[in-house]
Amino acid sequence: MKVFGIWIFRYLVCSWMILSAVRVVQSEGENSNKDYLNQEADRVTGLPGQSPVKFRHFAGYINLRQQDEKALFYWFFEAEEGVAEKPLLLWLNGGPGCSSVAYGAAQELGPFLIRNNHSDLVVNDFSWNKAANLLFVEAPIGVGFSYTNKTEDLETLGDEVTAEDSYAFLLGWFKRFPDFKSHEFYIAGESYAGHYVPQLAELIYERNKNTSKDSVINLKGFMIGNAAINDESDQTGFIEFAWTHAIISDQLYHNILKECDFNNNKSSSLCSTYIRSFFQAYSDIDIYSIYTPVCLRYAGQTTRKLTAFPRLFTKNELWWKLPLGYDPCTEDYTETYFNRLEVQWALHANVTKLSYPYTACSNVISKWNDSPESVLPIIKKLTGAGLRIWIYSGDTDGRIPVTSTKYSINEMGLPIKEAWRAWFDQHQVAGWVVTYEGGLTFATVKGAGHQVPVLRPNQALSLVSHFLSAKPLPSSRF
Repeated sequence: MKVFGIWIFRYLVCSWMILSAVRVVQSEGENSNKDYLNQEADRVTGLPGQSPVKFRHFAGYINLRQQDEKALFYWFFEAEEGVAEKPLLLWLNGGPGCSSVAYGAAQELGPFLIRNNHSDLVVNDFSWNKAANLLFVEAPIGVGFSYTNKTEDLETLGDEVTAEDSYAFLLGWFKRFPDFKSHEFYIAGESYAGHYVPQLAELIYERNKNTSKDSVINLKGFMIGNAAINDESDQTGFIEFAWTHAIISDQLYHNILKECDFNNNKSSSLCSTYIRSFFQAYSDIDIYSIYTPVCLRYAGQTTRKLTAFPRLFTKNELWWKLPLGYDPCTEDYTETYFNRLEVQWALHANVTKLSYPYTACSNVISKWNDSPESVLPIIKKLTGAGLRIWIYSGDTDGRIPVTSTKYSINEMGLPIKEAWRAWFDQHQVAGWVVTYEGGLTFATVKGAGHQVPVLRPNQALSLVSHFLSAKPLPSSRF
């Protein structure tokens, strides 16, 4: 009788285990099916102005956390070929407050570029989805179509919140697109994304140590261009570039160095006067691309664009009033396009009917609560952790010029592995490159401004392709 009782007990235990396993499988199947349905619901078809393409693309919202009322908008393009084999690359623009959809996707490196006032989409022959599966996200909330239902959230924004929300976005995005969880994952960006990218990479790196297997992100490295990474050296290089490129006089250059304390972000009344003169010198040209024409249809109009200035310069009003850039005025065309209702419908965007129009840089973010003076410690830490890190610089950018980036990298004191040399594209010198011990690479792109893919699209594609494949940039013409 006792033996019979034991067998009954074992039978009940086994039955319970089997039923539990079935429930788990059913639950996982239901979740998987739900993810697939949500993914398909985000698939973009019939985008106005789009030419037929062979790859798929998706757009929509990822809700960040159950207790929040935040959602970030994304636009994702599968690779043109080899979707299953190619890595996943996340692109971020800076600001803070500027859109990676309006800039990165629609003006720089996405498959479809907006190039005229008729809102036609031009197929980009140098799209980065030739090298990777390409993901854009508008972060933080208040940027582009990304939103919060709590207006007070807009008062808490800063670097830390942006990193946390971007991390939460990625966890949600990978649940919707589980097939990409095993792909090598990289992050890239420009301008103030010199903060966003390393900070997000560090957060992923640290969270990967103590999270479940399902939440691990396969981060392999990051790449940042014309990036704000260290206030002191950024400011010094900023002034020096203008002087060496004959934009300011010898006298103004020496007066600024004498009266402005870049080390402590302090300025005298004379310093403020000289900095205003400095900005005035840029008033008739595009600081982000000093050799290209400005958009004449907007002559006399100004805008906040692309990146915040270091602390010393934000004390001077003129930093908000630099001229619009890039003829043919693509920023305006982009805003016109994304404000079209049929475009928003096709992209599954603006589902909450925002009370303000779409802008390339947010007009609803008025406060930024935290921004460290330097991210060099993060870069140095992650270089030592074995991540692949490339920094690049378009050498005609006056805003975060090559001089600033060189000074900033030198601050880390890394030993040089391969000395400064030219690199080539299409049999011509495309720029110069130096490699440091530990895996950090710094490359310049000859003739490119702040947005490298705009003026040097072929070289930019070559740059990211070599970065993703961990191959050195070409050292000869042939």
